[in-house]
Amino acid sequence: MKNPKVGIIMGSDSDLEVFAEAAKILEEFGVAYDMTVGSAHRAPARAQKYSSQARDRGIKVLIAGAGGAAHLAGVIAAHTTLPVIGLPVKAKSLDGLDSLLSTVQMPPGIPVITVGINSGKNAGLAAVQILAIGDKILADKLIDYKNKMADEVEIKGNKLSEIGYKKYLQDK
Repeated sequence: MKNPKVGIIMGSDSDLEVFAEAAKILEEFGVAYDMTVGSAHRAPARAQKYSSQARDRGIKVLIAGAGGAAHLAGVIAAHTTLPVIGLPVKAKSLDGLDSLLSTVQMPPGIPVITVGINSGKNAGLAAVQILAIGDKILADKLIDYKNKMADEVEIKGNKLSEIGYKKYLQDK
């Protein structure tokens, strides 16, 4: 995309489905992004180059993550002063808890804002919220988004109250 504001970097293309959820949210809000694969361990120079040059490319927020050891977000954060949103990916072992802990437990001075395991949607929304600090149009879109969610809950709550849980579950 032209003039990306968010950079998305994942540890492996096997993580793409999770990171695609972040991209979908950014697209919904009209936020330009770029997306690539890097690795803290297999391609550390690529990860370092991507993060250290992000600001010069116009990037304002980075979303980074991986499964397993999940060091990518920390490596990205070590090479930039931009906000980094860590997206831990559920790997084959430990249900992603290893990825979560690797992402969230950063040393002092290297913060990584961390969302839940496989929470690509929340990573995208967090990036939008950061960008909306200085963008009234984006802030208004977020208000509309949250109002729509509240309206949907209101409708569901009313329906459940009216028809009861058994019928509600049947209708699902």
